[in-house]
Amino acid sequence: MLPDVATLRRRLEATGYLTDEGLATALFCAARLPQPILLEGEAGVGKTQAAKSLAELLGTPLIRLQCYDGIEAAEALYEWNYPRQLLAIRLAEASGTHLQESELFGSDYLVERPLLQAVRHTGPLPAVLLIDEVDRADEEFEAFLLELLAEGSITIPEIGTVRATMPPLAVLTSNRTRDLHDALKRRCLYHWIDYPDVARAAAIIRRHVPGASEPLARSVAGAVQRLRGLDLQKPPGVAEAIDWVRTLHLLGADGPGAEGLDADVAAGTLGTVLKYREDLDAAAARGGAWIARGD
Repeated sequence: MLPDVATLRRRLEATGYLTDEGLATALFCAARLPQPILLEGEAGVGKTQAAKSLAELLGTPLIRLQCYDGIEAAEALYEWNYPRQLLAIRLAEASGTHLQESELFGSDYLVERPLLQAVRHTGPLPAVLLIDEVDRADEEFEAFLLELLAEGSITIPEIGTVRATMPPLAVLTSNRTRDLHDALKRRCLYHWIDYPDVARAAAIIRRHVPGASEPLARSVAGAVQRLRGLDLQKPPGVAEAIDWVRTLHLLGADGPGAEGLDADVAAGTLGTVLKYREDLDAAAARGGAWIARGD
């Protein structure tokens, strides 16, 4: 399905995901080797969407594990269905039968979480396993992931080692809220996704907002790029630019005769792209004309 990088890039674009040569090459290598890939970059540059679009073009399930502070192995891998186990014990007692421990810790009582789902996926193509924002988890959880990333297997104490017949295509994302351990990085290919230039950002915007005009898309892409040059707590990404265009389109700012982003409308809709009071103040201090046109 993926004979070369150009084919992968073309098929990604068919899903609505525009990429550059570097990211397309990294995803191609991850899919064909196969090997886990770590995508890093600022929030909103399309790391998560890369995994979603890869699953879409392959026609295979996307299995997503959203990481967060304090996530534990049971929430990522598996849990035992304790209410069902208790019910089975009571039914056995009522009927005078005896349950072996092995019967209570079998697959009938196992609740699969994302990692186990990915390992047990049988194909015909590998599932895309998205381990999103892995930097939000702690180092202990990173260590827990190593067996899966290196060997395509996981160990369940009550059952033993479960090996994947069709190892998942693992895509890890990180916003670099903290540095990841070298042991995790060694097991992954790596690619840094940077903000796109104005032309590509405008093309991405129009893919997501087909009704938007080219002048509005380019104006918003340029405005977002200028805003990133300010000292902001949360610089806007491509996702915020898309939301901004959707808002402007809804408000009729893209009507006949419009030649891009209006200064007053830009100033009045900044809450679409900036999410902190201090960031709004910093942008307002530069004025609507600067935001819209750089004046």
